[in-house]
Amino acid sequence: MSQPPRDLFAQASGAIRLTDSQRLDWLRLARSENVGPRTFRDLLNFYGGAASALEALPQLAARGGKANIRVASRADAEREMALAMRAGVKLVALGEPDYPDLLRRIASPPPIIGIKGDLSVLNRPMIGIVGSRNASIPGLKMAALLARGLGDLGYITVSGLARGIDAAAHQASLSTGTIAVLAGGQDRIYPAENEPLLARILETGIAISEMPMGHDPRAKDFPRRNRLIAGLGLGVVVVEAADKSGSLITARMALDENREVFAVPGSPLDPRAAGTNRLIKAGATLVTEATDVVEVLQPLLERAPDTGGASEEDREAIDLDGPGEDARSRIVSLLGPVPAELDDIVRSSGLTVATVRVVLLELDLAGRLIRDPAGRVSLA
Repeated sequence: MSQPPRDLFAQASGAIRLTDSQRLDWLRLARSENVGPRTFRDLLNFYGGAASALEALPQLAARGGKANIRVASRADAEREMALAMRAGVKLVALGEPDYPDLLRRIASPPPIIGIKGDLSVLNRPMIGIVGSRNASIPGLKMAALLARGLGDLGYITVSGLARGIDAAAHQASLSTGTIAVLAGGQDRIYPAENEPLLARILETGIAISEMPMGHDPRAKDFPRRNRLIAGLGLGVVVVEAADKSGSLITARMALDENREVFAVPGSPLDPRAAGTNRLIKAGATLVTEATDVVEVLQPLLERAPDTGGASEEDREAIDLDGPGEDARSRIVSLLGPVPAELDDIVRSSGLTVATVRVVLLELDLAGRLIRDPAGRVSLA
């Protein structure tokens, strides 16, 4: 069976409106084993809908080398939807009207996000503010000064509800609106000490999470949260960051998504400023007040948005019944522990883009593939 896929997500935000039944299928697919954001997107584009993709999961995983893949049950999805409804959380699918437009444009947007609070803040420009958990007093004051100033200039601040800089930024922008991006489920707040702050945030702003209700945040969930902070706004301001800190990861993710990166300079004697000073040396915009940020972002707001579009490879016919074993073996033999670009795999294998993409999808579902933030792949 062959069909030319179309990129269902390469269209203007708000073009997709799911029925209750479709939302349940999307939730099941998103919660199934080894289905990350990019795999979810490929599955929907290949099969045209979540229901058909769910039916195909076992066969695809088996062809990739995994005999039994866990497919989320209808009962589990219904239970999550009920929990979300009781908690006042709206489950929004990628491309629906309430899905943040800039977040939709990142390389791996979550298929479904839970949003709680005043959704009107999503209609205003956003800017991330991140920094050290173990922040200095000057750092906390600077975060508050920037957040308050940006809020007064019409911007919504985005941060991760962590201790230190995040909490200071949220606190200072309560009156103008702020967005807390959670690493766990909407009912699993970390750190617990910031639950009262979150309650105040929800009065004028929102909390966003891509994780299921009841999900306790783990170490690997924080980088996933950081990509949402980077993706929601036009840019990210780093107030304090030591070398190898999570804030620098957020800055790198922002750069990967062609967003602006700003940094507050600090004393060379303070290790909490080592990361921010290095960002400035690397070309980040030096910030000492809110207007420094706005002067860079204002021209971006005046540009016409890019609505995207399907590439030539998206229009190639796809053999959903599976490539031959020879093609699959050829692709696997080219992969290794070093990440490879899709174009290089196509060139070296002599196969079509469509064939390579299906094999990579099979390996991904079987848990044999690793995708890096740049979209390159390697064998697990």
